[in-house]
Amino acid sequence: MDPSVLCVFLILMSSASVSVSWKMTVSPEVTASRGEDAVLCCSISLNRQDYSEVIAVKWTARDAKTDPFFRCSVRNDSLEREHGCSASVLQYSLFGDPRRGELSLLISNVQLTDAGDFFCKVQLDGQKELHKKVHLRVKAKPQILSLSVRNQTCGEPSSASLWLKCEVEGNPLPKVVWLSSSKRLLEAQGRGFESGQWRWTACVPYLQKEDQVITCRAENSEGHAERSFPESNGLKMTTILVTVTVLMFLSAVFIFIICLRKRGRQQVSDPPADGPELQPVYSVIVCDPSVQVNFIQSTQQKVDTGE
Repeated sequence: MDPSVLCVFLILMSSASVSVSWKMTVSPEVTASRGEDAVLCCSISLNRQDYSEVIAVKWTARDAKTDPFFRCSVRNDSLEREHGCSASVLQYSLFGDPRRGELSLLISNVQLTDAGDFFCKVQLDGQKELHKKVHLRVKAKPQILSLSVRNQTCGEPSSASLWLKCEVEGNPLPKVVWLSSSKRLLEAQGRGFESGQWRWTACVPYLQKEDQVITCRAENSEGHAERSFPESNGLKMTTILVTVTVLMFLSAVFIFIICLRKRGRQQVSDPPADGPELQPVYSVIVCDPSVQVNFIQSTQQKVDTGE
């Protein structure tokens, strides 16, 4: 069932209760997948219609007595759309309006480390406080964190000098299967050990042979993941081809931009299409005094002779 639909159902159930002055209702367990948003449903019902004081909401994790990682408060008679409980803190925000009895917590982009117990708390009149527990379970498809050859032993003493180690993560804890280059199960599946919460490290002896490819495959109920060692030539060639294609595309774009700039400069210097090219005319001025004197004397003689 969708978490938001479940929350609405719980609110309606709590609102229908009239046996006590106020009552809190939660969904005891919520399951979400890694990367999704999770809603931890929590609601209260108030039979006191005249209550106009502050509603204080708190959410704590792991232990009910720890300091809250999220808290907010709003006055029950406030009509403002934006109030103290409409803001978010990191990946946490309130899913609903406390004035309608909605105290659910929205966790964005849930990760495995978010799994555990949460406690919904509400306080009225600054006195009586109610709290209930909600358990968050996070499912995760397998991920291969590392795959490499090490000269360390794999948990127990062994005569093998080299080990191929594969560290995986997921919830439920993944099972590791080793495959040969022909995708057949290896006869000796090696050994493994738990290397952390939701993590498993598996190992097989590694013999340095040509054309030897070993695949680590991690499986759980949510899916599977696999990686080969050494990296296949096909994948390497694909990576090289993609890189070369991107570089060629960027080079073509760069050359195109340069050509556009050169073309723009050439258009500015070209003559008009409907007329001859205009050339500047320069006058040569001679500043030799002797030439000026001879010119004046010849002019004077022409005047005297009447020419």
